This record gives sequence, structure tokens and C-alpha cells, in this order.
Amino acid sequence: MIPIAKPYLTVEEAEAAYDTILSGWITQGPKVQEFEEKFASYTNAKYAVAVSNCTTALHLSMIVADVGAGDEVICPSMTYIATANSIKYVGAIPVFAEVQFGTYNLDPIDVELKITSKTKAILIVHQIGLPADIDTFKALCKKYNLKLIEDAACAVGSEYKGAKIGSHSELVCFSFHPRKVISTGDGGMITTNKVEYYNRLKLLRQHGMSINDRVRHNSKTVVFEDHVEVGFNYRMTDIQAAIGIKQLEKLDWIVSERRKVAEAYHKGFQDLSCVQLPIEAKGYVSNYQSYSIYLKPNCQISRNTLMERLLDVGIATRRGIMTIHREIAYKSASEMPSLPVSEDLHDNSIIIPLYVLMDENVVNLVIETISSLVQNEQKPVLV
Repeated sequence: MIPIAKPYLTVEEAEAAYDTILSGWITQGPKVQEFEEKFASYTNAKYAVAVSNCTTALHLSMIVADVGAGDEVICPSMTYIATANSIKYVGAIPVFAEVQFGTYNLDPIDVELKITSKTKAILIVHQIGLPADIDTFKALCKKYNLKLIEDAACAVGSEYKGAKIGSHSELVCFSFHPRKVISTGDGGMITTNKVEYYNRLKLLRQHGMSINDRVRHNSKTVVFEDHVEVGFNYRMTDIQAAIGIKQLEKLDWIVSERRKVAEAYHKGFQDLSCVQLPIEAKGYVSNYQSYSIYLKPNCQISRNTLMERLLDVGIATRRGIMTIHREIAYKSASEMPSLPVSEDLHDNSIIIPLYVLMDENVVNLVIETISSLVQNEQKPVLV
């Protein structure tokens, strides 16, 4: 079986976890602080706050951005469900906007049409690693006095206009899930340039505790903590952070290796008139967290049949990015938004295998098999 993805983890990460376990400090501690400092430096953000996953990162970002009950937050429907869930967690209302056909990212024109007096924030998603048009959304937020939050779950190592994702706006949320470009098993990070956000995020992730465990442990005098507000248990462990530090050291190389596979796909599929390939405009650098192809109406095979045929010969795929408004948890016949581009992209796109150290022969097999199927709908024989 050719998998859809593989985390790139080596003996170095295993040794880092081993050493941390033997150190006796395995929950949030010195390794988390080191990971945060190195991540902030990498993204050129002033501060970074490690948390348990990207969903909790988004939840805390909503809180510090003062998004609350009855507020509206505009976001794409074509994204993982956690994006909208984080809005629901604070009692706010996700308002789904359309995406652009070529990029899978939010369409600024449709977003502006959906702004109302109740709108509090815009939550953009850098879909499958390709940055959204951050500057345009920052301008919209300034015009309408809104908060901007970036769901960069898929975008660690990606670049926008010459700078790494993570420093362009005040709240940027990352994921280290195994399907992402670097992994800590699970985990997340929030970057910010705003000291007020930084201080409150640190409080909220650890039960609102005024003094963290590391400070208390290193103190030469007895200190007592206060719990200054109702917080959460959203901490990252030192074991995860130790792995993350090693992963971060390799991040640029990992991105370059992923881009090599993406380039091979670009070249291999370029003559297929029935397939739309990913778009990467000038100033946008994707980490290719995933590689998604769209099957045009003239394609000789349906998306679902193509996935079945590929699975038959041992090639794993995933359906196009979900549309949240059509999921059972969000579906409402009376309030179903009209999002034809999002629905079309979901229904007719497929995510294909891409991972570090993907063998050239494997890449070529994926290209040849898909090319044969979309043109002839003939079931290939795997040799």
C-alpha cells in the first residue's frame, strides 16, 4: 500500500523523547519553553505559545480576541471541521464564505459581502499549505474593525510575500498532527506579536494559573500560585516539545523534499486536460502539506470511482477537503448557505500520496496510474 502520508521521524526524535523521559520532567517545562522560543524565532514572531493541538490553539485565540456569544466569525466551509468548531466553543456563529476555485482559500469578495454588524472576526485558513491572501484580509479587518485569526494548521514552513507564515497577523495557529509537515504526535502552537495576547494565552492553557510549574520548581523561596480566571488544561508535554525541537531543525529540508514531489506531480500531470493542478502564485510558497487535484467535467471517471480504482491497486487517497455546512453536525435545511464552488471542489477533487523520501518509482507509479484512469477509466494492473 502506498500511504497518503507518512510523518518524517528519525532516531534523533526518538532519542530526544528518551532523554526527556529520563530527565524526570515530562509535562510542560523547559523543553516546551525551548520549543516555543525556537518556533518564534523560526517564524519571526515575537512570541509562541505551545498547546495540546491546533483546535485548542484556535479556541484560545477566539477567547483572547474577545469573540463571544452571538458574535459572527466568517470562515470557509471548505476546511476541516475544527475550524468552525472553535467558533462554536465560545458561543459564536460561524458564517461560511466561498473559496476561490484555484487556491481552495477564502474568497475576499464573498467574505466582504457576508460582513454584518455582528461580525467580530475573520478566520482564514491556509488550505493544504498554500497561504491565503493575508494582506487583503488584513485590509478588510482594518476597514470594518474586525479581528483576524489565521488557521495555519497545514502551513508550517509555508511563506507569504517573502516571510514565513506566523508573523503576519496577531494570532496564528499551527498543528503538529501526524498528517502535518512536522509532528509531535499531536500538538499545536500559537504565534503572536502582541504581549497582552501572549500573557493571557499562557494563563488560559494552564487553568488560569498565575505561576507555572517551571517557575515554581526553580524558585529559591516558597511561592504560591493564584488562579486568576477560569482556564483550560491545554498544555503540551516536554516529551512532545523535545520531538518538536528536532523536527523544527529539519523543517526547511522537509519542505524542500515535499516540493520536489509536488514538482514531479506538476510535470507528470501537466498534459492532462481534464485535471486542474494546484496553483501557486508569485509571492506564495506552499509546503505542500497535501497535493490535491480537481477532476474537470470532461474527465472520463468520477472522483469516487477513481479513488476505488486506486485503492484496488494499493494507492491510498482521500476525498477533497470537506464542506462543513454539509456535515450532519452543521447541516440545517433552513439555513443552508449557497457555496457552489466549495461543493464542486469537494465533490470532484482528490488528495494523492505525498511524503518525505517518497521513492521516484512510487511517484511515477502514482502519476502513470492516475493518468491512465482519468483518460481511459481502465483498471490498471500493478506489476
